[in-house]
Amino acid sequence: MKYDFDTPIDRSGTDAIKLKRCPEIFGTEAVTPLWVADMDFATAPCIRDAIRRRLEHPILGYTTLSDDFLALTQDWIRSHHAWEPAIESIGFIPGIVPALSFAVQCFSQQGDQVIIQAPVYYPFFNVVRNNHRNLVLNPLKQEEGRFKMDLHHLENAITERSRLLILCNPHNPGGRVWTREELLALADVCHRHNLIVVSDEIHADMVLPSSPHPHTPFASVSDWAAQHSVSFMAPSKVFNMPGLISSCYIIPNPALRRRFTSFLEASELGNGNLFAYIATEAAYREGEEWRCQMLDYVQENIHFVIDFLAREIPEIIPMNPEASFLIWLDCRNLGFSNTEELFCFFIQKAGLGLNLGTIFGQGGEHHLRLNVASPRSILKEAMERLAQAVSTRREGLAG
Repeated sequence: MKYDFDTPIDRSGTDAIKLKRCPEIFGTEAVTPLWVADMDFATAPCIRDAIRRRLEHPILGYTTLSDDFLALTQDWIRSHHAWEPAIESIGFIPGIVPALSFAVQCFSQQGDQVIIQAPVYYPFFNVVRNNHRNLVLNPLKQEEGRFKMDLHHLENAITERSRLLILCNPHNPGGRVWTREELLALADVCHRHNLIVVSDEIHADMVLPSSPHPHTPFASVSDWAAQHSVSFMAPSKVFNMPGLISSCYIIPNPALRRRFTSFLEASELGNGNLFAYIATEAAYREGEEWRCQMLDYVQENIHFVIDFLAREIPEIIPMNPEASFLIWLDCRNLGFSNTEELFCFFIQKAGLGLNLGTIFGQGGEHHLRLNVASPRSILKEAMERLAQAVSTRREGLAG
């Protein structure tokens, strides 16, 4: 079946965050919203069909996981990521950001240190600070247009109060697919200092066709990594169903797993809703062809943006992602004095709503994050408006 990613879909009237929060974030509704990390493509038909079939039954009562949910999740991880965690190590979790907060609360105490590698997905900062832990930054380096870990800095940043390192694997906003060798080196450092690694792997299934290597789950790189990590994965990002809040944890170490599940049970936090369960099963049973076609389309969108910028706006240097539909834009050469001024230029002169780079922490200055998971016609119009705005700015500076 050939799926349609070209037809624009009107999301008004659906309470979509990317539309409703535009006045708050951009000061206007009159922007093309290319910020929130969901897709403007129709959710995979197999998922919508499964939900539709369930709605033929007139009762939407309390529902538990089916017998197939965990087995399908295990099989997906095995077939797509060359790792087969024991089925008892897998469990449902209602969203990865809440799960990160649960892990911080479960495996550290107030005043302990939690390490994150900035620039990085901004809720990482929130789950540390809002739970009254001390945030320690291990900034990423940028070499040859890609992010790399600075493990020498990490060694020096760790103290006797360090308890956790939260890893973004693959990385958001840079789109890096960390190699097995990079993850092994990270595991070696964490081993020496007895850190637990909490690995956010929501983009695991978003590795692009052009990536030079596949996704490697952190826990799969060594026995130590498996026994000292908590991993979170989800079908919600790749199958464009984040509103259903369906994710899973994988915790091979029985002692860590008991601590985590006891925390969930004590807080009554571990349950989902029946549509999350149904959608996950449908995605893992029938969604692979849709996923592959979507990734091909996103890859072409990325090529389009990178080629367009090189040709029309060479001042903006994109980081070529290996995973996800997000592009990290280095806009320093546009000559704005600060990131807020750059942000306002995109809004007021180009009519585009992108993520402000500084929300991702150190290293986000003079950067913006662009979501390209839209029909190409929308992306083309957005890039042409941006080119016109930059051209007018150039003329003004020259005059």
